Amino acid sequence: MTDYIIDISEEAVGLKASNNLLVIEKEDGKKKTYPFDEVAALIVSHPRVYLTHHVLSRLAEAGGIFIVCNEKHMPSGMILPLSGNYAQTERFGIQASASLPLKKQCWSQVVRAKVRAQAKLLDKLHGDDRGLSMLVSRIKSGDTTNIEGQASRRYWPALFCDPSFRRNRNGEDQNRHLNYGYAVLRAIIGRAVTAAGLHPSLGIHHHNRYDPFCLADDLMEPFRPLVDEAVVKWVADNDPLKPLDKESKAAIISPLTRRFTLDGEERSLFDIANRTALSLVFIFSGLGKKLLFPEL
Repeated sequence: MTDYIIDISEEAVGLKASNNLLVIEKEDGKKKTYPFDEVAALIVSHPRVYLTHHVLSRLAEAGGIFIVCNEKHMPSGMILPLSGNYAQTERFGIQASASLPLKKQCWSQVVRAKVRAQAKLLDKLHGDDRGLSMLVSRIKSGDTTNIEGQASRRYWPALFCDPSFRRNRNGEDQNRHLNYGYAVLRAIIGRAVTAAGLHPSLGIHHHNRYDPFCLADDLMEPFRPLVDEAVVKWVADNDPLKPLDKESKAAIISPLTRRFTLDGEERSLFDIANRTALSLVFIFSGLGKKLLFPEL
């Protein structure tokens, strides 16, 4: 099965549902169709896109995500499936009752996987991981010594070969491209969380009363280098101040549709995200101890 990420930003279209198909109809009358079961994410940013309620309903029923963007083509909101698992109520319960020590152990696994992935990316791109691999063994339960932050301070300047570069959500440089990629990644992980029967707002580390996707923010951390690599390659040949457009967004999203290795098997990112979320269910249930993350 194909998991499509469809970004509609370049032209006005109409979105309709016909049987089990998403129909994209252009102003010249040309149409393109996708099975709803194969649409992982539908991203809409063009101001003159119209759609029927049936599109949102069928997309949600099939487990897809709808992402709406603002005038700057940056994701500003998303709709996730409301009910994704037959044991949802039971899993909400064990998730909410998870002990703080258990959540700290899970968070340390997340940070180890993230720093390890960052180290591998730096080594791949520049032949030097800036000592990040050495930091992994120093991560304690709950990352109480903030190794994640220490790794970040080494990682970002090295990643873009720019000692002055800082990760800034409001930056007008390649930070905008990172924001876009992370927003799509967050939606993918959020989809996996709900499919596993977990509540996306109950995080293991992130906690914000105004953030309904804390758990997605937690579990997406080790996946971020996928976006980072795509952005590094994009800005190597393009002006980082260039606004987001069809080509840049396609370049950023494309790595998210690749296949990756998990437990010796090649799988899509969507499948791996589901397995990562399910591994957390096993930990909360006392049936497992290890979070599953791919080899990036």
